Amino acid sequence: MPTADPFWCDAPAAGAGALTRRAFLAAGALLTACTCAPLAASQAGTRLPPIPLDGRLRSLGGFEIDAARIGAANLSGIHLDDDLVATMVDDRGRWAQARIELHDGRAHRLLPIAAGPLRDGAGRPLPRGRSADAESITRLPDGTWLVGYERWHRIRAYRQLDGPGAYVDAPPGLDRAPINGGLEGLTLLADGRLLALTEELPAPGQPALRQGWIGRPGRWMPVAWQPEPGFVPTDVAGLPDGGALVLERRFTWLTGFAARVAVLPAAMLRAAREGSVLRGETVLRLDGDPLPAENWEGVAAARHGGRTIVALVADDNGSAIQRSLMLLFEWRG
Repeated sequence: MPTADPFWCDAPAAGAGALTRRAFLAAGALLTACTCAPLAASQAGTRLPPIPLDGRLRSLGGFEIDAARIGAANLSGIHLDDDLVATMVDDRGRWAQARIELHDGRAHRLLPIAAGPLRDGAGRPLPRGRSADAESITRLPDGTWLVGYERWHRIRAYRQLDGPGAYVDAPPGLDRAPINGGLEGLTLLADGRLLALTEELPAPGQPALRQGWIGRPGRWMPVAWQPEPGFVPTDVAGLPDGGALVLERRFTWLTGFAARVAVLPAAMLRAAREGSVLRGETVLRLDGDPLPAENWEGVAAARHGGRTIVALVADDNGSAIQRSLMLLFEWRG
């Protein structure tokens, strides 16, 4: 770990808070056996057909993911590169990579590449539980991976995903987030800054807003995100034009899951100052009509073949009545 680089720091941020709805869901989760890297080149998902949609996201179909083949379960964060390699993390402390293949511009095959445990600073696998709840992932221009964790709120940096993870300077105040309401969204913006959003941490003096930050480790600027009433942010993805997509989820015991994707304009991000309130326009709803209402937790975007491809992943909580899904879209914004 190069101590001369101000990007790195020595101490983590501690987590605190009370149990939330996600903790109750996780209590009923089943343990899933995952394969270690590398994986055989067999399909890791059953293909799902495109769904006709109006609006700025065109459905390209997707996959129902086989956790044992892909090497991770309870997927909670995703990064997509321009070669359509999806890199995902789960809340059991694992990472997995799979290549998305398109045919005639639509989802065709999901091929596993590699998977393994996320590790601590000494290179040891993180013990399942409080230390291993990975919720967000992004990649810096130099290839370094940043992974955001909750329960024990912190960010780790990995030169390689199968190597040790060093602590980086987390946004100030992240340690005040509820135990299961921490850093759900973390993405690299087109201008080189990071955008980070919390699930359940209210902005100071504004309980209806969620705390976020723009900047980089050591230079975080606090901002706030305005979710749709009843929803909370679960991930964020930078767009090539400098804007971002924010994924939000709603859960009630009466109605179950619903989600929406909102677009955050590039101009709003460029104009943001300390304390700015960020708002987005809904461009997609996932509420069962026609898109599946699942526990949508990850969103990513990348340029491929002259198009912007958007991927969503759902965490099935290890439950037999939920599904681990990946849906693909073409962004036409």
